[in-house]
Amino acid sequence: MLFRRNCCLQLFVALSIVLPAWAQRPPEGEARPPIHVRGNATNGPTGLAPAQIRHAYGFDQLANLGAGQTIAIVDAFDDPNAESDLAVFNSTFGLPACTTVNGCFHKIYGSGRKPRADAGWSLEISLDVEWAHSIAPQAKILLVEAASSKFSDLLQAVDVAVKNGASVVSMSFGGTDFSSEMSSDYHFAAAHVTFVASSGDSGNGVEYPAASPNVVAVGGTTLQILDSNGSYGGETAWSGSGGGQSAYETEPGYQSGYPIPNNPNGKRGVPDVAYDADPNTGFPVYDTVSYQGQTGWFQVGGTSAGSPQWAALFAISNSLRAGNGKLPLSNTNLEVYATAQVITYGANFHDITAGTNGTCGTLCNAATGYDYVTGLGSPQAATLVPALVSQP
Repeated sequence: MLFRRNCCLQLFVALSIVLPAWAQRPPEGEARPPIHVRGNATNGPTGLAPAQIRHAYGFDQLANLGAGQTIAIVDAFDDPNAESDLAVFNSTFGLPACTTVNGCFHKIYGSGRKPRADAGWSLEISLDVEWAHSIAPQAKILLVEAASSKFSDLLQAVDVAVKNGASVVSMSFGGTDFSSEMSSDYHFAAAHVTFVASSGDSGNGVEYPAASPNVVAVGGTTLQILDSNGSYGGETAWSGSGGGQSAYETEPGYQSGYPIPNNPNGKRGVPDVAYDADPNTGFPVYDTVSYQGQTGWFQVGGTSAGSPQWAALFAISNSLRAGNGKLPLSNTNLEVYATAQVITYGANFHDITAGTNGTCGTLCNAATGYDYVTGLGSPQAATLVPALVSQP
């Protein structure tokens, strides 16, 4: 089985473009993403800057920046310019340097051998590395490149990430929910490691590994900001946000005890949480591996943008836990749902109550409380992180 990246990319000009066949939903067994391109790369960044996102979600109210933690970014194929592109990104936005020399950045190969370069996956890697660092700039970034987009190669890279000391693993990829997926859930069961995955960019429907009960699945929203500082102005569900009920995974205890709604068959609900994913309110990414013949600054959206940024939130939480003499989060969805109980829910999450990801009725609509488009909602980091630190 092959996985596709959950990155929806969009560059902005006033054009309406019909997507070529290669850019649409990939055929069975291929790993091509649902990429949407309008116009060309730009010479300067567009979209929401790191300072705006940090302010919108409350990260700028936290003094901790993830020191002592390692965020693993697992993607397919090689990005030969990942470190140098990150350097340009950091210089542009005034972020701390993250290099091999200073020990912040490290790239390894899931199979032990350097894979071939791939321009599409390189753009995904740039997004993941640059935005994980934006949110937790003192955490180390471990880029683990899988030999290919095959299921077996990506999960091998996940195992390598854990063996190399990652306390959080971000996975911006997914494949169709499949009948034998439970046999792979053990890859995400390492003690004191948090696994985060994007939920998909094709609207209603469940993907793996987001469907694994051991994974924190991140859905998508459209974020509104009120000013140039990034003041939070609300969110609606993004139409591309993957979500629904797994056909195969049973409902885990943290959901049955919550409980999640409309689930008479007792199946795992996806996603668990949400983050800005709409390309129209997307993220600047610097990439020079000639994506569709273009290099420079891209404005990127998709649920793959939320996975590394939620991973950074968990790294910050783990850093604070270490300062309190606690081990990193383990079985993290237990802690996430525990922080969303009635008394604390509104303080820790932005509840997304409007928007839809399909035409399937209740299961496709955002609603008060948990829903199958945005999960529990997006983070209010200034209160959610301390709540996660307080968990056992």
